Amino acid sequence: MARQSPQRPDADEPELDDTTESAAADEVEVDRPAADRALWDELRIDPVEIALPAGTGFTLRAYRPARELTPTDVAERDQDDPFLARRQVVETEDDEEVVILDEEFAALSAEDEDEEEDGEKRADRRRRGRTEAAEDEAGENETDEDETDEDEDEADAAGDEEVPAFLTHRGKLLLFKTPESLVSFIRSGAPNDLSQLDSWNELSERVEPADIAPLDEDTYELDLVVENLRGGHDAWDPTLLIEAGEIARDLAYALRLPGVLDMLSAGSSLDDLDEALRASVNGGIGGFMGRRRLKKIGAQTASLGWRTIVGKISAVVDWRD
Repeated sequence: MARQSPQRPDADEPELDDTTESAAADEVEVDRPAADRALWDELRIDPVEIALPAGTGFTLRAYRPARELTPTDVAERDQDDPFLARRQVVETEDDEEVVILDEEFAALSAEDEDEEEDGEKRADRRRRGRTEAAEDEAGENETDEDETDEDEDEADAAGDEEVPAFLTHRGKLLLFKTPESLVSFIRSGAPNDLSQLDSWNELSERVEPADIAPLDEDTYELDLVVENLRGGHDAWDPTLLIEAGEIARDLAYALRLPGVLDMLSAGSSLDDLDEALRASVNGGIGGFMGRRRLKKIGAQTASLGWRTIVGKISAVVDWRD
């Protein structure tokens, strides 16, 4: 459809010059002030907008060292899954199995064997046994100390790594359909996993609905991923798919969804897709090689994988009006 040419102004209407139009544009910008980011930058928490097949909602996300966070409790959520519930029963039964060793019988048997042997041989064997045991114990202690030091170093490194946390409760992601409902929840004092943050109380006192204005990089459209992948290689949107991978990994970690983490783990087909997409947006030979790799990835396989991921995430969302 051809674009219509603008109507010429009537003779009675004053014609706006460039200065007047610029002033009018400035006035519009004044009427729509940009959201103040000072609150979020100070408290190190961000509003996030996530679109899912069931709708679009607002929530919060923060990154903190792993040692400072208590993971969300998924016990109640897993009880709703009959397969998980059965697995937990089996594991509990196995854990409670007790093996009783008859130490008295073992000691009596050892005494009988000692009586059958010559006293000198028995004494010699005991001396050798004590020596070997001492040597083994010394070696084991040294090995244990080395392993303990390595384990402590790994634990310290893991504890210092920043991990994502969302506005969750009992294994559910809380999504709010309006900024007002999100702010009302924050101020209510209702239990949630972000309340463990040292900045939570201050947020509940200062946040206003106008502050719930996620940045572009904190807005995710998971509802469009499957449809975009089904459109074929030429239709794939790298930005959409890369950002979807980022939020899916964060949610899978925070919500304790090992199945989703496995599907996006290094070496998986969806991780290969992510790497190829990231390479394709770069220029030069890297971008060329990335586009070639994308051609080798099956659109149907990718779309089915992402449909599973979106379904698993949607299943653990608690929608709030």
